[in-house]
Amino acid sequence: MSDTLFDKLGGEAAVNAAVDIFYRKVLTDHRINRFFEDVDMEKQAAKQKAFLTMAFGGPHNYTGEDMRKGHAHLLKMGLDDSHFDAVVENLGATLVELNVPQELINEVVAICETTRNDVLGR
Repeated sequence: MSDTLFDKLGGEAAVNAAVDIFYRKVLTDHRINRFFEDVDMEKQAAKQKAFLTMAFGGPHNYTGEDMRKGHAHLLKMGLDDSHFDAVVENLGATLVELNVPQELINEVVAICETTRNDVLGR
């Protein structure tokens, strides 16, 4: 078995389940749900699944924009570190709910942190 984070997390089925739970959390989080108004959540979830699969070392099928371009419109809405933190917090809570070991959650959070400056246009 491969030792990628993608495989350690449980592969495609695990990423799919995590993204579905994650967006349920995000859409009820008053800190960040306004950023998802008027977003086609089915398409958003599909993009997120492809991105996380790639970021975690799985098959590379992500065709979305780079992080800066993809989030530039959100900066105009006031996206900042507190919102990024809320997204990471929701992802961590999702992984806890799925009984993912803390060491793997730490790896996921570390990968998320590598995107912070690009997402926030810095």
